[in-house]
Amino acid sequence: MTQQPFTRPGAIDLSALKRPAPPAGGGSTPGAASSGGGAGSAYSVTVDESNFQTVLESSMTAPVVLVFHSPSQSPESTQMAADVAQAADEYDGRFLAASIDVDASPQIAQAMQIPQVPLMLVIVDGRPATQPIPGAAPIDDIRAMFNQLAQQLTAQGIAGRHQPNAFGGGAAAGEAAEGEEPEVDPRYAPAQDALAAGDVDQAVAEYQKLVEANPADHEAAAGLAMAKVLQRTQGVDLNEARAAAAAAPDDVDAQTMVADMDMLGGHVEDAFARLIELVRRASGKDRDRAREHLLGLFGAVGNDDPRVLKGRQALASALF
Repeated sequence: MTQQPFTRPGAIDLSALKRPAPPAGGGSTPGAASSGGGAGSAYSVTVDESNFQTVLESSMTAPVVLVFHSPSQSPESTQMAADVAQAADEYDGRFLAASIDVDASPQIAQAMQIPQVPLMLVIVDGRPATQPIPGAAPIDDIRAMFNQLAQQLTAQGIAGRHQPNAFGGGAAAGEAAEGEEPEVDPRYAPAQDALAAGDVDQAVAEYQKLVEANPADHEAAAGLAMAKVLQRTQGVDLNEARAAAAAAPDDVDAQTMVADMDMLGGHVEDAFARLIELVRRASGKDRDRAREHLLGLFGAVGNDDPRVLKGRQALASALF
């Protein structure tokens, strides 16, 4: 599964959907009970036409991971939806897993132009934050994707959390209890505030403090690594950077800059491959610099990510 970078494309077109009237008697929120796909746990929900809009609105607080599945067409897709729900629970509200049975809710699948199942889509601020991610994936790959997303969120200053059992508890997903603010980990607030203000240098300094205080804080380390990528690429023109790298294939500065730009563009494997090949060709201090830079990018993505594991193997081969 290839993780795509966070972007801010256009809003989802919901004109094809009509929201039905709420059930008589003011019963529990539609979708609160599990109807397959693993929904109904602390941070997951079954979605239909009646609550789809509310689920999308909850992405204003924290990301929503939509999982489209079909028990009749693809039983493995329903198992994947259950796995996504399980993985979301492990992140204490950083994500809400939203399971959509395309057999039961064909209008949603039509409105979203879903070409196949299973298919995942990450929603932030009511809009797609990734390209659609098609195909089944084992739960370890799903966890690796969530880990990378969490690191990217931290680096970009997105710190909101969904409330547990929000749909089952009568509140709209992502809404805090009356009078409460959405939960934010205070450790990361100064760095996230700096990123939100566009002060990348200050964000790097704040993350550096966290890492020095607790080297085992992997989320802070990943945030620091990503913030450094942002710092190094400020004001850089991608076309000029690529031209410089093409003209000087053994120039460490030129090659590492394009690798950083590839990271920001979501081309993680391209970034790794560029630096691994540079390590293979280089020697002495240049080789050490390329290797150290690559290790920093590994840290930004996350050591449990399958692409990092593969990259480490390729690096070992290049070194020895």
